[in-house]
Amino acid sequence: MKSDQVQLSDVCNLIAGFAFKSKHFGNYKNKVIKIANITPPTVSMNNLVGVNLSQYNSSKLGRFVAHTGDYVLAMTGATIGKIGRIESGDAYINQRVLLFRSKEDKIDKDFLYYTLQQYEFEQYVLGHIDSESAQPNISAGTIGKYQFHLPCMDSQIGIGRFLRMLDEKIELNRKINDNLEQQARTLLVQWMMENEGNYKVFSLTDVAEINPDTYSPKNAWEYVNYLDTSSIIDGIISEVQYINPSTEKLPSRARRIISANDVVFSTVRPNQRHYGIICEPVSHMLASTGFAVVRSKHPYVSNELLYLCLTENSFVEKMQQLAEQSTSTFPSIKPSDLSSCEIPCPIDQCLSDALKAMFMCIYSTQRENASLAALRNALLPKLMSGEIDVFAIQL
Repeated sequence: MKSDQVQLSDVCNLIAGFAFKSKHFGNYKNKVIKIANITPPTVSMNNLVGVNLSQYNSSKLGRFVAHTGDYVLAMTGATIGKIGRIESGDAYINQRVLLFRSKEDKIDKDFLYYTLQQYEFEQYVLGHIDSESAQPNISAGTIGKYQFHLPCMDSQIGIGRFLRMLDEKIELNRKINDNLEQQARTLLVQWMMENEGNYKVFSLTDVAEINPDTYSPKNAWEYVNYLDTSSIIDGIISEVQYINPSTEKLPSRARRIISANDVVFSTVRPNQRHYGIICEPVSHMLASTGFAVVRSKHPYVSNELLYLCLTENSFVEKMQQLAEQSTSTFPSIKPSDLSSCEIPCPIDQCLSDALKAMFMCIYSTQRENASLAALRNALLPKLMSGEIDVFAIQL
């Protein structure tokens, strides 16, 4: 081992979760973090299950409590290796959840987090998965053997704070966008109340087209930017796949042509909220046939208005109930099922203009976040390896 290399177990304690029994879960005060609660970059603390501690020797469970600022990792399943930070609150960790507790005199907490975010750590986990088990898993001992470069404490603190600053700005922008979308929904409700009886309500197909443009191999595009259903959640796109059809196989599902301001709505498991409005699509953009693409055909009904109606919680729940009645492999709806969505038709352009302005602000902030994330991802390996001195970065 090189002198500047350490093992993960040297600088933090790794604690594998306790095997609570499912029959003891319920509406109890003491909460438990399960693998499903790890939703990077954080842990979803609002929907934790409770556990009846009277069934256990609670004096031995103290070491399994995760606190604010701790990090946990999924040790098995489809999300193996995914890491979340506990932003607030305490909870017990369930089996196959791994808790990292840094030794504060050896490693800065934020530096530890970004160490675990590196591509090298991801590849280490993937390369050490136990493939003989029924589902992929990795042990705490194996993770503890991961080796990485550890600079002096001052550099650790500087790197951690700098990268955390970028992430905090990204999170602030997300909150701003959540607020803007909520304002847009409130504006729509207020407009409907103030104009009650003075506007008409149409079904979706009266005011919009569903899947208006379909790609054919005869189009022979030189390249394709492909959006899969898993790559967008609550309006935020995580990835668009660039494909060169002359050298790569174009997915058979890449058929929905996307134009500016089109709304995409996944027809599989609607409650997973794989939907969004594509304000400025990249060129030659195709979406999966797992989406219904919705485009306004009415002069007073904007795509932003369509998006708000289609993504209202009550309508999403209605579509999920319908999906669960399907005979498909996965709970799904047909694009035509969206026609049951009721769309209020404005009597003038003012509402549409206001909604457009709000969504343009949302999109602008999303672009800023994409730039900040790209900067963070580019700097992360260089800062962690010492190639770039954090104290030389001018802000």
